[in-house]
Amino acid sequence: MKKWFYLTCMTMLVAVCGGCSSDDEYVEPQLDVTPHNISGEWQLASWHQGLKPAEGTYVYLSFERKDSRFTIYQNIDSFQAHIATGQFAIELDPELGAVIRGQYDYDGGDWAHRYLVKSLTAKEMVWVAKDDATDVSVYVRTEIPASVRP
Repeated sequence: MKKWFYLTCMTMLVAVCGGCSSDDEYVEPQLDVTPHNISGEWQLASWHQGLKPAEGTYVYLSFERKDSRFTIYQNIDSFQAHIATGQFAIELDPELGAVIRGQYDYDGGDWAHRYLVKSLTAKEMVWVAKDDATDVSVYVRTEIPASVRP
């Protein structure tokens, strides 16, 4: 009787352990595109068909959900760092999904594009310009370095 019990336990153990595969990749769950879920700090990882920002250049976004405010820290288009602030809004389009847009403070006008938020996880978000499908930006969640902030 002990042999059968032992054999049954061993068979179950092998079945349970054998069912686990280390080849399974963890897929980050998609989040709803809301001010709460995008709030925080992000860094541009790639843009325009996978190009990475040139060495020494950066774009950081900071979103504050409370007042729907954003701050952009970037040195992509100038030798000096540039900081822009403003308000953002998220709209849900029944056909396209979540669309994010922004308006700069100090008479800066609107962002150049409205962006479809194609993917949002806890670690990454992907934006595609609504009027230019080749304009794809990938942002990763990060902490903005103190050297970038004023």
